[in-house]
Amino acid sequence: MGLREFTARVRRTGVRTRVAVAASVTAAAMTVWGVAAFAGPDPAGPAGTAEDGAKGAAEDGAKGGPKGPETPVQRIPEDIAHASEGGAGAVNLTIDDGPDPRWTPRILAVLEQHGAKAVFCMVGPRAKAHPDLVKKVVAGGHRLCNHAMDHDTAMDRKPVAYQEQQILDAQKLIEEAAGEGARVEYYRAPGGAFTPDSRRIAAAAGMRPLGWNVDTKDFRKPGAPAIVGTVKRELGNGPTILLHDGGGDRRQTVEALGQILDWLEQQGRPTGFPVRTAPDTP
Repeated sequence: MGLREFTARVRRTGVRTRVAVAASVTAAAMTVWGVAAFAGPDPAGPAGTAEDGAKGAAEDGAKGGPKGPETPVQRIPEDIAHASEGGAGAVNLTIDDGPDPRWTPRILAVLEQHGAKAVFCMVGPRAKAHPDLVKKVVAGGHRLCNHAMDHDTAMDRKPVAYQEQQILDAQKLIEEAAGEGARVEYYRAPGGAFTPDSRRIAAAAGMRPLGWNVDTKDFRKPGAPAIVGTVKRELGNGPTILLHDGGGDRRQTVEALGQILDWLEQQGRPTGFPVRTAPDTP
């Protein structure tokens, strides 16, 4: 065999070798593809890079997906709140049945004079009728509470669907009247007619069920001294006081509120807000 023939044979052998290697690589790739296609996508997702992972986490957050530990979701408990966020010495003033165009502004004026805060438990249609008053309550740094649509004190004997309608419709009306992203933060059943279902519905909608410890019975118009006396006598039962700015003539309540706040100041007891996201304590 001459040198020229030997060189040509070596070249032909090299070509066949490279072709065989390429074919083997192609076959292996097709096999891997076939297994992946059969098995479906990896539930853990592709490994990716650290940059890819950060991008994915940001996209998850934008889509409402899993959040990082820096933004924990605070669940609203279903148990009825009585305790104050301000601690053992703080007092929760709660004002029910409004808003009322005559009495709510007077209540707000007394609170402002004393630098005090309160929770206003509003009836849905009344909030819709007086959105200016709802906005004044929010502007004064007070909190909103849902007191249902019709102030039905027999709600606990009604179907769950009825309770849900009473609670959620009122929440919508109050928040629409308040405007600018204001939230209803509590739910108080009319007459205290809570049920496990109504508490669950309220909590799921972001409203803490709210009770009371001191019922002043100011709706009976017993006189300002009697209202004040009830607060002084019963405040040891717990920090949440029930008063009213709607449902009739509330001039006794307005007078009593000023005296109650004077007395609380003398006792060194500030006003605060009921707990929302922590389990209540007796």
